[in-house]
Amino acid sequence: MPSYTSYTPVSPRSRIHVLAEPKPVFCESSPRLVWGDQETIWTLSWGALTAQPSARILSLSKPKKDFSKYECRCRPVIGGRALLAKFGYPSERLLRLAEPKKYLPAYLEKRARESPEWPVSLAARNYNASQRILELAQPKGLHPDFMPAREVSRSPQKAIASPRTIELSKPKQLHANYTPPRDPEWPVTEAAKRAVATPRVLELAQPSTRPRMGLATLNPDAFRVKGTAMKAACSPRLQELARPIQR
Repeated sequence: MPSYTSYTPVSPRSRIHVLAEPKPVFCESSPRLVWGDQETIWTLSWGALTAQPSARILSLSKPKKDFSKYECRCRPVIGGRALLAKFGYPSERLLRLAEPKKYLPAYLEKRARESPEWPVSLAARNYNASQRILELAQPKGLHPDFMPAREVSRSPQKAIASPRTIELSKPKQLHANYTPPRDPEWPVTEAAKRAVATPRVLELAQPSTRPRMGLATLNPDAFRVKGTAMKAACSPRLQELARPIQR
């Protein structure tokens, strides 16, 4: 018959105390490892000391080849150039390949003047500049009345401005009746929001009906002003509404 162990509930406080205790040492006979003493954790057996490694183990135990000595030839050396172990003069082929590529004469003749390099003709090399060209080649001089910056003396620094000077130094003020331009965006009144358009306003809001553009091009009188409209007299109310707003 299997044996059962009774379970005793543990409070959280006692559980924390249990977890806080350090782990016990299970192997008291094993030597203690001290870093830096070059000692192994445990003593090697006589069989491990007298074992003969195989060819594969000897191959794997070889250290990796050091390539840092080859990198020194490519990397710059601080404080000067590295000494060449084996110095050799370049061959004629290397010297010929090291020369920069030259432009063809046909390319230099067809190249645009925007290029920073173009062949100079012999006439331009042997040209003697005239007196006018030499005069224009001179740099522009300073104005005869030019005065360099000078140090201000102590007396002007301590000067006190007169009331007239203070008055003249003030910026120009705007007129008392000046009205700045109205903001293009302003709040709409409640009366305008609740307004109901009259039948006449709705009739005027309808777009004018015109014939199609294809038909209008065939009729030269399509956009001609009628005679009655040209003879119409403006009412006093329209004249009043046509006047600009006085600001």
